[in-house]
Amino acid sequence: MGPEPETKPLSAQDQQGFDFDSAAITPAPPEAPTESEPEPDDTSPGKAKSPHAGHRARLKRRFMKVGAAGLEDYELLEIVLFGGIAQRDTKATAKAMIARFGSYEAAIAAPPDQLMEFPFVGDSAVTMIKAVEAAAVRLVRKQILNKPILSSSATLLAYCTAHMARAAKEEFRVLFLDTKNRLIEDVEMGRGTIDHAPVYVREVVQKALRLGAKAMILVHNHPSGDPTPSSADIAMTKEIVAAARPLGIAVHDHLVIGRNGHRSFRADGLL
Repeated sequence: MGPEPETKPLSAQDQQGFDFDSAAITPAPPEAPTESEPEPDDTSPGKAKSPHAGHRARLKRRFMKVGAAGLEDYELLEIVLFGGIAQRDTKATAKAMIARFGSYEAAIAAPPDQLMEFPFVGDSAVTMIKAVEAAAVRLVRKQILNKPILSSSATLLAYCTAHMARAAKEEFRVLFLDTKNRLIEDVEMGRGTIDHAPVYVREVVQKALRLGAKAMILVHNHPSGDPTPSSADIAMTKEIVAAARPLGIAVHDHLVIGRNGHRSFRADGLL
């Protein structure tokens, strides 16, 4: 008989999952779920359920029964987070967001980098939040398209507020209107710092001419929350009015949007 074959010791990797009592290989334990994994269906038989699945299912049912009006801000935010945070408790995260930003609307509009400061909030959760914000703006915008804007000031303000009130930096936009005061295009003409946005009068007037606009509504936000017009706001508005008037282009109003309300140059007698 020849020499017995050499027996090599098991490596650390080979020893993992080896049951020395039964001398059989046992399967390795499943990997922990990651953020990108889908949430287990609450009612699917045979599937492992998240320990929070019952709470999620109850909150979803309540939302479908009573609507958003029957839910607290943090509960509505929880539902948004369900789609981006799998198998984790989202209540604490939602409450922390409301506490920091002040409301559901402010949390939805918060910058992505600030949202990602919360535990378990990554790309998936931020994408869900920003998609909800974009949908809100689109829905309001649909209400002013193909309609005379001046006949629906409440809808116009709702659109501008949804678009700009909670922006972290100052933005200057122009709503270009046709002869029937219907929206042709909403254009961002300047974006700056927390208290200033550059505005170039010539660019505003040239854009109006290219679009064939007959009127404009100027809009900008104050990230501080206070919509009171500054002396610079008033001076810039006068320059645009003076440049547009000889070309037959009217400036109907200049709206200043803030978290704490809005101001209208026309209503304040500044235009």
